[in-house]
Amino acid sequence: MTEVDVELVRSLLRERQPDLAELSLRLVDGGWDNQLWRLGEELAVRLPRTPRGPDLLRKEYAWLPALAPRLPLPVPVPVRISEPSARFPQPWTVAAWVPGEPADKTVISRTADAAGALADFLRALHEEAPAEAPASADRGVPLKSHAAGFDAAFEEMTAAESLPSGAVDTLRDIWEDALAAPAWEGPPLWLHGDLHPANVVVADGTLAGVIDFGEVCAGDPATDLASAWQLLPEGGAAPFLTAYARADEAMVRRAKGWALRTSLGLLSVGRAGERGLPGGKTTWGTAGRSTLKRLLASV
Repeated sequence: MTEVDVELVRSLLRERQPDLAELSLRLVDGGWDNQLWRLGEELAVRLPRTPRGPDLLRKEYAWLPALAPRLPLPVPVPVRISEPSARFPQPWTVAAWVPGEPADKTVISRTADAAGALADFLRALHEEAPAEAPASADRGVPLKSHAAGFDAAFEEMTAAESLPSGAVDTLRDIWEDALAAPAWEGPPLWLHGDLHPANVVVADGTLAGVIDFGEVCAGDPATDLASAWQLLPEGGAAPFLTAYARADEAMVRRAKGWALRTSLGLLSVGRAGERGLPGGKTTWGTAGRSTLKRLLASV
């Protein structure tokens, strides 16, 4: 991918979005598939930095403006898209800036408020999606499709993390119970698809926005309900599920499985950060361990 610095971003703005080119510009730490630059006080520039980044940006640009009006939390609605050029051979977008601190870097202290905000957000998002909505190969799908990959990641996690044998057995039971739960039989619903702590922001101790809709898709809402254990402090899942009011026992069982699966990915990225490897993020390891702790406390 093209090396990106402030001079390049400024030149791209002058070339493609000249009315925005003189706004203040600074790199923001975070993001996985796309690099983020804050543009002025109200906007952000997003540029791909992985091979799949361009497709995720185009998907956001196609769908998020239509979804955003009904969502009760701020989201980074893309307002402009620029096509590839000689300076930068991938598409890039300008989107609304969502104020707040990513939840992997701060603490949710107002648990009840955050649980209600998350429930309201997902109730609003989880409506039946149209036939042309994007599908995902690994989000909103039956958990059984991830069984083989989970086993390898779980073994890696148990070798790397200091967990009592009883905790390992309990986590394995949570996964097996999720696999055994009845599958989603309703219509595909709109999903965020990637609700881990780096993809929500916090202000005043509670949820203040949801970001990074690159995985937006249609499918089983249990994928998003995993956020009850991924985002909320211990004890937050119960009030969240009460406020959400649409989750039956099977959905909760599947959601716990999704939370466990996501925690393994967070832990892997966190361990890479602890070793100083490219792409590693130590805060993701903390988020993954917190998810495991909450899941263990839930049984």
